[in-house]
Amino acid sequence: MENLVFCLNATVPVFLLMVLGYFFKYTNIFYDNLTRGLNNFVFKVALPLLVYKELATSDVEEMWDTGFVVFCFLATVVSIIVGYLCSLLFKEKKIRPEFIQGTYRSSAALLGVGIATNLYGNAGMTPLMIIGAVPLYNIFAVIVLTVGQADGTLSLKLIKKTLWGVITNPIIIGIILGLIRTLIPLPILLPKTLNYLTGLATPLGLMALGASFKFKSAITQISPTLLATFLKLVGLGAIILPAAISMGYTHDKLIAILIMTSSPTTVSTFVMAKSMGYNGTVSASIVMLTTIISAFTLTLWLYILRCMGLI
Repeated sequence: MENLVFCLNATVPVFLLMVLGYFFKYTNIFYDNLTRGLNNFVFKVALPLLVYKELATSDVEEMWDTGFVVFCFLATVVSIIVGYLCSLLFKEKKIRPEFIQGTYRSSAALLGVGIATNLYGNAGMTPLMIIGAVPLYNIFAVIVLTVGQADGTLSLKLIKKTLWGVITNPIIIGIILGLIRTLIPLPILLPKTLNYLTGLATPLGLMALGASFKFKSAITQISPTLLATFLKLVGLGAIILPAAISMGYTHDKLIAILIMTSSPTTVSTFVMAKSMGYNGTVSASIVMLTTIISAFTLTLWLYILRCMGLI
């Protein structure tokens, strides 16, 4: 029972905030423009500042683990390959790109930081996981969505645009600035203001995520949605987590890998699919179902790892 309570304390507050966000939207306390503004604030200001603060106030030299970053990179590559191979099961080629990115793109920053903080009081190894995984998330999303178009070609212009998008990703910038800040032997300026802003990242981000859900448009492509949900929440974790455990990763490192492999699909998949000419139905359905079911699967994963003495 103690292990179960430990796991519930990590996941229940996260998903309750999402439920609150949906309730606020349903009761018109949150509205579309406000939700979009909150999402922009969280992903462009609060979350980048949070990962910056975590790194700037940590002993990065002691925390840095090249092998862990490489593992996260390779695990992401494996996830993409598995998603691609499984997409070949669907005859309708137009849904394959949405399916692929729906299987491997996790809500790494938002949910990762939220759950790690609930467990350990800080972001743990989540920033290092983001370094290894998130650039690949964005690069391959553009590649698969472009190639999936009937006349899709990977032009030099598109490649440059993709790389620039990765370089200017606010969370990546926050990580880089945090790493640089560790080399400067001066106290953090305006620490209370920084704490106020970073304290908003998780609660506002999760409520904005809940407020973004539109259940009426969800679950209209049931076969790809169910398979992607299984892979995202169970299948990839069943492949990658044993490999991580065999390499000796435990506690905050294993939590970061769990979030990378088995957390719900990020809302960015829907936004990117729509912006590149897809109808986004498959992406929206995957985001919706993985988010709902992950309340149970993530708790189960944590319970299993806790019972094994790994977290």
